[in-house]
Amino acid sequence: MNIFEALREDHDKQRTLIDLLCKTEGNSEGREELFSKVKAELTSHATAEERHFYVPLMKDDRTQEKARHSVAEHHEMDEMIEELESTDMSSPHWLAVAKKLQDQLHHHLDEEEQEVFQQAGKSLSDEQKTSLANDYRQTMKEQLAN
Repeated sequence: MNIFEALREDHDKQRTLIDLLCKTEGNSEGREELFSKVKAELTSHATAEERHFYVPLMKDDRTQEKARHSVAEHHEMDEMIEELESTDMSSPHWLAVAKKLQDQLHHHLDEEEQEVFQQAGKSLSDEQKTSLANDYRQTMKEQLAN
């Protein structure tokens, strides 16, 4: 498995979770459980992806700008998660922020897969792609276990 396959696998999981979350209603058990999963998945993914995908890309002039942009988007989504944590789940504002997060996440994942992956594919060797995937998956495992 290479880094792109590993990331895509998690991206698919994130899309499913955020879409399910935005279909929940009120301060329900289902909403709490899904929000907890979304938060854990996005937080772990951002940590592992920044460490094992974006740090190497920032070292290459061809991919540095896209990598920085993507990391900035991670921080924007972190702020939305924090806002969700401090908002009453039964509030209409909570769902509005969740949908904003959904839009941002879909935009971010699509941009990564359609633009960043293509540039990174030219920048990373096949050996790096495999090694980064292994490191990424290990970090994800450790992050989700915490």
